[in-house]
Amino acid sequence: MKRDYNFNGQMVPGEEVEFETEREGWNTYILHDGTTIKLKAVVTSIIRLDAWKPDGEPLYLVNSSNVATADVPRQLYRRIEGA
Repeated sequence: MKRDYNFNGQMVPGEEVEFETEREGWNTYILHDGTTIKLKAVVTSIIRLDAWKPDGEPLYLVNSSNVATADVPRQLYRRIEGA
């Protein structure tokens, strides 16, 4: 079912498209303090807009949530009073 979506400050008709996840990979970042941060985007919905790029390719809105985890060296931990 089509409805209007806010795209760059304008309301544009679009339709949610069903999808299957092929792969959700982690991006890994090594910080100079020895911490490793892993991050991935988990897509929750995809909307194909009734709008197109100049070459005719349709525009999509992708809604996602970020999932993050950290592997922190013990020397960066701090004792918290009362915990």
